[in-house]
Amino acid sequence: MPDIDMTVTTENGTPLAGTLTLPPGPGPHPAVLLLHGSGPLDRDGNTRKVTMNLGRPLADGLAAAGIATLRYDRRGVGATPGAWRTAGFVDNRQDAATALRTLADHPAVRPDAVGVIGHSEGALHAMALAAHHEVAAAVLLAGYARQGVDALRWQARSVIQGMPAPVRLLRRPLGALGALLLTRIKKTRTDVARIAGIPLNARWMRENLAHDTRDDLKCIHAPVLAVTGDKDLQVDPADLEEIRRLVPGRTEIHRVPDLTHVLRQDPAHHTLRSYRRLLRGPVDPGLLALVTTWVARQLDAAAGELPAEGRTASS
Repeated sequence: MPDIDMTVTTENGTPLAGTLTLPPGPGPHPAVLLLHGSGPLDRDGNTRKVTMNLGRPLADGLAAAGIATLRYDRRGVGATPGAWRTAGFVDNRQDAATALRTLADHPAVRPDAVGVIGHSEGALHAMALAAHHEVAAAVLLAGYARQGVDALRWQARSVIQGMPAPVRLLRRPLGALGALLLTRIKKTRTDVARIAGIPLNARWMRENLAHDTRDDLKCIHAPVLAVTGDKDLQVDPADLEEIRRLVPGRTEIHRVPDLTHVLRQDPAHHTLRSYRRLLRGPVDPGLLALVTTWVARQLDAAAGELPAEGRTASS
């Protein structure tokens, strides 16, 4: 599949270095924007220590189905200049919106058949794009339906439950410590702050904690596929039902048995310590097949619709 270097220029002039993967054959093609999780992630969803390797298999699978993809390095990561710790949650959302417009404007892409796939933080931005921009389909992988601070509290409880018994016995003092740290983060006013001696992207955290995804979910009229693993430790799988309830448009949800937050299946007892072992293997092929098949169906339908001026209210 041909890969083309592509740059997305953000509102403040930062050039986000990316890859446009085109399917074989003449265009223009339906296309998808890929959005990864949180942290200093490159276009394939990888950091120096954690390798999700999500971008390449998604791009290859979609290209084989006739769909182009764009993925990019976050600010301060890979070939993109800047400092990732100074980028806020809102900055990431605005960058995603700019990337969506850039993709739709590319001559090899059909602007009436552009979708978005997001994982973890990327799923939250995919919700916003689908709610406020021209999106023909949205895939939400491990996205939650609540305010960010509530999602973080659920995640903390979930992680502690998977810890050894001596740690679980400390859940109340650990919870009190966590609440204190959250209060300190909310009081910060700088982009970066040291909390307990650790440098944190404080602005990102403040904005993420305050963000409520339910506001966006209520405004999505494009088809939605929401998938969360039954063994996800970072996002409550029960939020899938809330996503289906809130989204006005067509919504398909899948709570996949044994699937984890890192999009690999783990039939064993699953904890955060399992991530290193799981990430040595590939993304779950069943998940890739589900996403590829669903996206191809939605974007084929979108590409076959009448031009906007010829549509009726029911089309």
